[in-house]
Amino acid sequence: MSFRDNLQHLRATRNMTQEQLAMLVGVSRQSVTKWEAEKAYPEMDKLLKICQIFDCTLDELVQGDLTARQHEEALAVPADSLASDVMGYDEHSQDFAKRLACGVAMCILGMAVGATMSEWLGDGFATLGFFGCVGIGLLLIIPAALEDSAFKKAHPYVADFYTDEQRIAAKKAFGLRLTAGIGCILCGLIFGAFADQMGLAGPVEGLFFVAIAAGIGLIVYAGVLDSRMDVEAYNISALEELSEEDIASIVGEERAPVVLEKVRTSKRIGTVSGVIMLLATAIALPLMFWATSSGNTFWTQYFWLPWMVGGILCGVASLIIEAQGK
Repeated sequence: MSFRDNLQHLRATRNMTQEQLAMLVGVSRQSVTKWEAEKAYPEMDKLLKICQIFDCTLDELVQGDLTARQHEEALAVPADSLASDVMGYDEHSQDFAKRLACGVAMCILGMAVGATMSEWLGDGFATLGFFGCVGIGLLLIIPAALEDSAFKKAHPYVADFYTDEQRIAAKKAFGLRLTAGIGCILCGLIFGAFADQMGLAGPVEGLFFVAIAAGIGLIVYAGVLDSRMDVEAYNISALEELSEEDIASIVGEERAPVVLEKVRTSKRIGTVSGVIMLLATAIALPLMFWATSSGNTFWTQYFWLPWMVGGILCGVASLIIEAQGK
């Protein structure tokens, strides 16, 4: 029995189309068509992934006879599978957004804990509380980023399954979350502006950072959830770590030149943005510690401004690089 016959039958037992299998394996639909027409043969990593999908061994898939396998109703792909997201892309994106937003908020919340504990318990406990919150934040951010990277490697191509109604709903939710985030930050600025006048510098500074942390967390959450709707941007980002030959095999020879240029542009944007944010961090962190040790009230509250400026510069740099690439 041939590999082609086994593959075609296995797809049939799951009600799976060529495009759906291509999404799960991480190749173009044209590649699956060539496999089943015996005009090409998948690479070893793709064969192993097919074995995982259909729960069979490599020998069974390549040299055995799997055409006697019965229809697997429990594992069958629904007829509207593209709309139901067979790879769990949407669920993964929402989980990543929550963990990233909470992690960022916890890092900023460390300043609230530090400000409050410094006033009531002394600098030693304040430092401990600060680094404790930052540590919790990093424990949320780093694993989430690693899992996101692993997901992209496992699924370098996702067909766009979102409906127009889902996109409209996502835009409305983005606007509400963004407005709420900005509102939290404005409340925090009000707390900070009246901190000295109220004579409660420590507690009010704590409220200031709590509001800032909540606002930035909401904005990060809103931004990541909104970006998940741009499936093409995800595909470009996921393809960045692959070779040009692998990219061509996934998207097809006809689309390869356009996609490769988008991948190169995305890499340039990522590099420039990374440098900008590293510089912003190199300014903001020493500024924060200097302001805390010297008692400078203004910079203690606004140490995060270099990151905000860095984010704006990243946006400007992205627009310039994209314009040059067109």
